[in-house]
Amino acid sequence: METKLLTEFYHLEEFKGLEGYKKNGGYAELAKALKMQPQQIIDEVKASGLRGRGGAGFPTGTKWSFLPKNNEPRYLLCNADEGEPGTFKDRLMMERAPHQLIEGMIISAFAIGSKKSYIYVRGEYHYPISVLRQAVKEAYDAGFLGKNILGSGFDHDMDVYSGAGAYICGEETGMISSLEGLKGQPKLKPPFPAVQGYLRKPTIVNNVETLAAVKYIIRDGAQAYRKHGTEKSPGTKLFSLSGNVMKPGNYEVPLGYPLIDLINKEGGGMKAGRKLKAVIPGGSSAPVLTAAEVEKANLDYECLGGMGTMLGSGAVIVIDDSQCMVDMLGVLTHFYHHESCGQCTPCREGTGWLNKILHSILEGKGRLQDIELLEKVADNMKGKTICALSDAAALPVLSFVSKFREEFEFYVREGRSKVKGTTYAEMHH
Repeated sequence: METKLLTEFYHLEEFKGLEGYKKNGGYAELAKALKMQPQQIIDEVKASGLRGRGGAGFPTGTKWSFLPKNNEPRYLLCNADEGEPGTFKDRLMMERAPHQLIEGMIISAFAIGSKKSYIYVRGEYHYPISVLRQAVKEAYDAGFLGKNILGSGFDHDMDVYSGAGAYICGEETGMISSLEGLKGQPKLKPPFPAVQGYLRKPTIVNNVETLAAVKYIIRDGAQAYRKHGTEKSPGTKLFSLSGNVMKPGNYEVPLGYPLIDLINKEGGGMKAGRKLKAVIPGGSSAPVLTAAEVEKANLDYECLGGMGTMLGSGAVIVIDDSQCMVDMLGVLTHFYHHESCGQCTPCREGTGWLNKILHSILEGKGRLQDIELLEKVADNMKGKTICALSDAAALPVLSFVSKFREEFEFYVREGRSKVKGTTYAEMHH
């Protein structure tokens, strides 16, 4: 069942502007938070069990407490570089409720003692960027940003930064490089951003949804927030549902919600006459689940992790029995080959090889040993690079090939798709 905590007022057009936002309880939590001790806020966020909603699922309060106890300036960065294929929840949040994000950010900045924050938005999001810029201006004009916020003595400045259209800038250190005006390439950790991040200063990077949720933890308290979700994955989460369902879109449900219910209840089930074949549960880098596995899957970090896949960004891509898995994997390998920053050899070369081998199979030039070669290349790419893009390319390959091997073997033998009965050229005519 949908649980509208963050999205309660998203249907109201007025919620986008300052007045409409304030009418529905906006900025009340900021006033409340500024009367608390910063450490109290960190403790409350820790107690709530809120985990990073950008994909990694790392406990937010714990991340905040990694900041060194020194007097160096520190930065809060909002990661709005939503580039994971299948994910479109942050876009909705920025378009419908920009002040919700801004309020969550000011509270978080107060908690960690940061006087400056940036919202790093992917460059393609022209409309959300304009909505955010307008909202930041409104917040400044109303005294929620700038000097001595609400008479508390706390100063905070916020900027919206437009990214440069690279998937890799969604990785926190790649994002920091881009924000510094360098090539958007990930950096080696340690040092972690909390110790040495933006401009080599202590930096916290959180996702849009994570920061927006902070407002509700301050409003209701950690225990009330924990009433949603599971013991280890508390709270609600927005899921971007796409693919072969009747009602694609964003749905907010408690963590631990059965995946099959999201597809059948929220998503209105499969298109007429079609059967469920597979689901990518957490964005394109998450290993695929078969229809039988979907029946047993719950949408929380532990359950999906235990099934050898991941919750990731919450992008649920539904695949029906009319889809060719070889063709779909071709789309994914092309994407990761195109998005590799080229810094690490296993990724730069590996993504190219995966794409090359897969497209030779698709073009009818494949050999049976190419299927094993795909697995061998993917195996050599895992866990050997600075960031996780190499793994993100390898894991879908390994899961598609192992779970739908007969489709790949048929394609090699016959030079056409087992499902569609057509060749690659005919499919993409």
